[in-house]
Amino acid sequence: MASKAAQKRLTKEYVAMQKEPPPFVWAVPDEKNILTWNFLIRGPPDSPFAGGEYHGVLLFPSEYPFKPPGIKMFTPSGRFQPDRKICFSMSDFHPGSWNPAWSVATILTGLLSFMLADEMTTGSVTSSDAHKRTFAARSHAWNLGQQRFREAFPDYCTTVLRDVPNMGERERGKPDPIIAPQPVPGSISLAPSTSTSSSSSTPTPVATASSASSPNSIPTPAATGTQPRTGRPAKPEDRVNGVGTGGLGWPGAWKQIILEKWRWCAIIALAVLVSRFSSGSA
Repeated sequence: MASKAAQKRLTKEYVAMQKEPPPFVWAVPDEKNILTWNFLIRGPPDSPFAGGEYHGVLLFPSEYPFKPPGIKMFTPSGRFQPDRKICFSMSDFHPGSWNPAWSVATILTGLLSFMLADEMTTGSVTSSDAHKRTFAARSHAWNLGQQRFREAFPDYCTTVLRDVPNMGERERGKPDPIIAPQPVPGSISLAPSTSTSSSSSTPTPVATASSASSPNSIPTPAATGTQPRTGRPAKPEDRVNGVGTGGLGWPGAWKQIILEKWRWCAIIALAVLVSRFSSGSA
């Protein structure tokens, strides 16, 4: 049974593994026992293990993180003996060299480095690169035939070999895919609303993301509040007695005003003449 310290630490490490998994490795705790973690190692492309999928297990003691775990690999690899504990500096074979600051990610990264080396130790075997490539080619099919693999990694029980979350693209200098931020429709307001009453306010023109970003879109006079001919903002002076001046500017406005004045003067003069004529006749 896991101690409180081990439970808290392993839970934290699982969250960290989800956020930033190390290159070519992946691990998940057992649903019934957090002290048992199943892991996957994918062979790096520049190694004899390229294309391989290697399933193993980390067996943590209840005193973790103050004591190291036992480590086994089940999938035949040509490097380690299947289902036998592996001796290296981060395993329970060397409790004196264990550092409590090491984590699941540290252990698996160290195991991958040790796997790529040729150092012989307890649990390791010797084989040629050709044999390692043969084991790598058969590894996924071998894993699919194992019940413990199917139970631990149901999402990886596919016909086509599936990549772990981090296949080392960033470490090999390949940039991460750039995802362009999606614009928020209606986020660009042409004018702030000055109305305080929602029932009597006039809707403020709002440009959608598609209309604002389209180089071929042509704003209409109704949307921009400008006269078609002059391009300047419409003003009250452009209307005389409620009649639009057609956007001719101040000269057109004065001309319209003078014509209106002369028309009324002519009507008044005619009315006076008629009145005098009527008075003289009487």
